[in-house]
Amino acid sequence: MAEIIADLQLHSRFSRAVSPAMTIPNIALWAKRKGIGLVATGDWTHPQWFREIERDLEETGNGLLRLKGDKGGMPLFLLATEVSCIYSQGGKVRRVHTLLWVPSIDAARKISVEMTKRGCNLLSDGRPIVGLTSMQIAELVFAIEPHALIIPAHAWTPWFSVYGSLGGFDSIEEAFGSYAKHISAVETGLSSNPMMNWRIPELDSRAIVSFSDAHSGAKLGREATIFEIPEGQVSYDAIYQALRVTDRKSPQKSAIAYTVEFYPEEGKYHYTGHRACNIRQTPEETREKGTTCPVCGKPLTVGVMHRVDDLAGRTQQEVALVERTPKDPMCKVKMYGSDAFPHRPPFMMMVPLMEIIAESIGSPVTSPKVQMPYTRLTDELGSEFSVLMRAEVREIAHIAGEKIAIGIDRVREGKLTIDPGYDGVFGVVKIWETGEEGIVDKSREQLMLEI
Repeated sequence: MAEIIADLQLHSRFSRAVSPAMTIPNIALWAKRKGIGLVATGDWTHPQWFREIERDLEETGNGLLRLKGDKGGMPLFLLATEVSCIYSQGGKVRRVHTLLWVPSIDAARKISVEMTKRGCNLLSDGRPIVGLTSMQIAELVFAIEPHALIIPAHAWTPWFSVYGSLGGFDSIEEAFGSYAKHISAVETGLSSNPMMNWRIPELDSRAIVSFSDAHSGAKLGREATIFEIPEGQVSYDAIYQALRVTDRKSPQKSAIAYTVEFYPEEGKYHYTGHRACNIRQTPEETREKGTTCPVCGKPLTVGVMHRVDDLAGRTQQEVALVERTPKDPMCKVKMYGSDAFPHRPPFMMMVPLMEIIAESIGSPVTSPKVQMPYTRLTDELGSEFSVLMRAEVREIAHIAGEKIAIGIDRVREGKLTIDPGYDGVFGVVKIWETGEEGIVDKSREQLMLEI
């Protein structure tokens, strides 16, 4: 069996607040530098981006695509897009972002044509806002491509998700109706991790996946899912099988090995709060004080932790984390699972390499002082994931200096503190002790729509 690192949620340059450098060739180059073997095309509903997909990629015959002219060594692509469904149901406005994966260019084209017939303006944005309900999207997609995969994106973010406190539902069945049985996975988003999702009983039969939702090449891989697939058999069917079969006790050819998670506290909707008034509350404080801002009287944005508590059928103690031994003897990062779910794939929590370097040397992520050691490390040690997960500390120190090496080692061990995010404000990772803290990088403050 071989492991392949997959990041299957990202956006093209035709989406709002996305880098103009997000082209197919650049996505491929960034994915290779990160160590990602399978990456999303993103945004195939957008007509101009679809033409670029056809121009730059070719189908492999197994449901995936590759760069034209690639003789090997570059990542494969999966046709994955995201749609924003905004509609009224049950007397409430719903805002649900959903990932659509298909195994062929022909299926993607037919789905886009049918969406246009139903009044969807696909030229408006790479992630189009459509008036179709979640049920209507599912009906449309499965009627054209029964082998499609539909996955709720960043399932807990308040504004745009299936479980969101401000635009979502209390269950997948409520959102997708009779099609709920076909929803085989949910994507965690940056503000939740698998443990939080294990508290939800209706997710017991569904896979938990994590992806970056990247709006620039540098953000690729900040979350990822590692699939275990028979050597040389990477295909759409293998990914489909890994998501559709979630009982790890049953023998299967492909499976999720583990996921790589952003620290959920670092996500910008982890806690409840109101950024305009600098109000931030834990779930306990919110239960005591309510969801009205004590400064201005406006509603607080209810955070992911509180929302999970509202819908959970289990306590945190019931799904308490325990350390798991990585299958890869070279992996140096702590892995976590739960004795309550021994057959669930484990996960690790990670901080992107550029952020570790930035805090270690006290310079913004985008500065040349950060880019230089980042490039050297990834050039000499194979990829960002190789650096973060497997490289020896002495190797890292030799290339980039002792402080960066120590910073990576601390992250591997989980020896850090995080000032939790809230209401659109990213949490701040602190690797070093008081007096040695890195700067706050304002370049990470992205627009509301980047989840």
